[in-house]
Amino acid sequence: MSTPVANDEVAVLKTSHGTLVLEFWPDVAPKTVENFKKLARQGFYDGTAFHRIVRGFMIQGGDPLTKDSGMEARWGTGDPGYKIKAEFNAKSHQRGVISMARSSNPDSAGSQFFICLGDASFLDRQYTAFGKLIQGEDVLGKLGDVATRVAGGGEKSRPVERQGVESVTIVDRKSLA
Repeated sequence: MSTPVANDEVAVLKTSHGTLVLEFWPDVAPKTVENFKKLARQGFYDGTAFHRIVRGFMIQGGDPLTKDSGMEARWGTGDPGYKIKAEFNAKSHQRGVISMARSSNPDSAGSQFFICLGDASFLDRQYTAFGKLIQGEDVLGKLGDVATRVAGGGEKSRPVERQGVESVTIVDRKSLA
């Protein structure tokens, strides 16, 4: 038995609107892909939420603080307790691309990620794109269209109703139906 090569694995995100399946780009962002897979295998993302949704731009998740509604004022600031080095690359931020969220420091990403809802090529080579949606286009559309309200920073991006991430699992691509 040979072990599957990195690109034979995909991420299955079960959300409150259905399932998203993402393939990875280990050729351009190997450490980012491995970090995401490691966190998913540890159950880190299970029970989190998409806490920031900007219509036509992106949906953001991966913050462990979103597991606790009492921490809402701090949503968007959580991480796994460490940061990873950026792996900027030539992949363009288009609809369905998953990329690492970060602060103004390029090497400040940890666990938070975003999935583009449209052309966001202005982010190219400034954020680490590491995969793309291969199933669940309808689910991405539903998530991107939810009602939002003004969040702490004054941006109208906080979903009115919780947009839950029930689980993130890493599976062999061949196991998909």
